[in-house]
Amino acid sequence: MTKRTSSITIRDIAREADVSVATVSRYLNQNAFVSPDLSVRIQEVMDQLDYIPQATARHLAMRKKNTVGLLVPNMYNNFFAALLAGIEGVVSKYDYSLLVATCRMNQSGGYQFPLGSHNTDGLLIFADSLSDKQISQLYDRQLPIVLIHKSSTDGVDIPTVTIENKTATRKLIKHLIEDHGRRRILLVRGSENQEDAYWREVGFKEALSEHDIAFDEGLAIRGSFEREIAYNSLKEFLADPNHQEFDAVFTGDDDAAVGIYDALRENGLRIPEEVSVVGFDDSQIAPFLTPPLTTVMAPTEEVGRSAAEQLFRLLDGNIPVPVTLHSTEIVLRSSCGCNMHHSAS
Repeated sequence: MTKRTSSITIRDIAREADVSVATVSRYLNQNAFVSPDLSVRIQEVMDQLDYIPQATARHLAMRKKNTVGLLVPNMYNNFFAALLAGIEGVVSKYDYSLLVATCRMNQSGGYQFPLGSHNTDGLLIFADSLSDKQISQLYDRQLPIVLIHKSSTDGVDIPTVTIENKTATRKLIKHLIEDHGRRRILLVRGSENQEDAYWREVGFKEALSEHDIAFDEGLAIRGSFEREIAYNSLKEFLADPNHQEFDAVFTGDDDAAVGIYDALRENGLRIPEEVSVVGFDDSQIAPFLTPPLTTVMAPTEEVGRSAAEQLFRLLDGNIPVPVTLHSTEIVLRSSCGCNMHHSAS
């Protein structure tokens, strides 16, 4: 990556993008409309020159702000409430403020950094909120960063805090097969670019393989860790008269499970008598669903606390733990067919 030199100004950006300085200024400051086409053009030039908005106020960037930031892809579901609670507890302990912004890695149009050294002393980045290139840009400017539910990429040394996904999923699917005789298990895939989704699918496939069940791509639908997407995907799947028969659903996460419950009920399918349903996260809603949801307990609040503590280690000039991996455990309720509520590690 080419280092940005201090000689680059917004005039250079304007000249290379063939727009006015005023247009670049509006794009950077977000104080007036800039068309999507021009936004993309300006951002491409900024990327080529390795220039980000806060560089125009470098003298401000050197000042301590007593603020840390959190970037998340959305705030749609219950998962983020627990994560935020863990982070906020640590941030308050250090007498800092927390800025939260939403940003999807794969959004269309020009990209702007809502959080960075221009308004924070350090940054927590959740999963697929930023691309690897964007993370590297922030890292190159020596902004303290901790990744949550995402591994550090090649060439950068950024601490990460995550959970064990694969083993817990494998045990959960094994439970469905061995204890409830389920063999036609529908996979509700998580977010395309998230490591959690990848490793949960690996665990799912390993459990099938261990029981000589071939993975069937016809028994996989999109869920993206969101209840509405999961609901619509299953409704569409069930509307196809030629759809594959199934006797269980692994929803990928608890929020998607809510959508799956609704879609199954609307199609007259009883849980768990006809279809077992299991989730992941053990969110606050899981025990209150009807029937209560069998899931995997992920210590989301603790992940938030750990990530924030690692960030403050960086801010204090200490060496952080490179990888913090939190354990998970199965929580058996009645949605799988069990009549008990206990955990199985």
